[in-house]
Amino acid sequence: MSFRNDFFTGIQYFLRGFSLLNQPGIRRYVLVPLFINTLLFASLIYFGAGQFEEFLDQLLPNLFDWLRWLLWPLFAILSLFLVFFLFSWVGNLVAAPFNSLLAQVIAAKLTGISHTQQTKGWVGFIKDIANSTITAVLSELRKLQYFFLRAIPIGILLLIPGINIIVPFLWLAFSAWMLAIEYTDYPMGNYGVSFSEQRKYLSEHRLLSFGFGSMVLLATILPGLNFLVIPTAVAGATAMWIEQFLVEGRNG
Repeated sequence: MSFRNDFFTGIQYFLRGFSLLNQPGIRRYVLVPLFINTLLFASLIYFGAGQFEEFLDQLLPNLFDWLRWLLWPLFAILSLFLVFFLFSWVGNLVAAPFNSLLAQVIAAKLTGISHTQQTKGWVGFIKDIANSTITAVLSELRKLQYFFLRAIPIGILLLIPGINIIVPFLWLAFSAWMLAIEYTDYPMGNYGVSFSEQRKYLSEHRLLSFGFGSMVLLATILPGLNFLVIPTAVAGATAMWIEQFLVEGRNG
């Protein structure tokens, strides 16, 4: 089995993303979307807590006020599940314009080709975010369409006795595949690779893609670490694209 198709190589590319984020000029692409997402989810939880308090006031008479001590922990648990399940989707949607620019800067550092993003400062940074927002959001919606067209049939398999026992494993594999698609889209898109061509590249390197996607999936379910998954995966996917796919294409 060749190096580029190695499952563990894909895992290593995700882990490498952490070190790539520590390089100069990268922090703004990590901290700004992280701040926006944190503020967004904190606001939703704060609003939800206020509505839940009003709900308890209407539901529970003073005689059953002690039930609040049981219901509030339940609300906290549900909030954690909400953050877990929605953060990847909403977080990627919010961070999409930043992710595209992050992939550009990482690619510039890896290839040694200077990129104007590094010299524009914060004003240029904000302008570039505004310019790339529409394209980035449309790209996210395209990936969502691809996801639902395949997730629905997998969900239907749950209704078929016997076959439904393999659905959890099928879903894990599909999730890893979708995460590989999600994050390699940013560097590939910057190089003008169409969505269908992106999937072709990944299909030709399935073990590499599944290794990367599986590690992203694992990191996503780890509390605390999941807030850093998005920029880390973008950085790792960019390195993987340049060193595995792009170099191969030039040598082919």
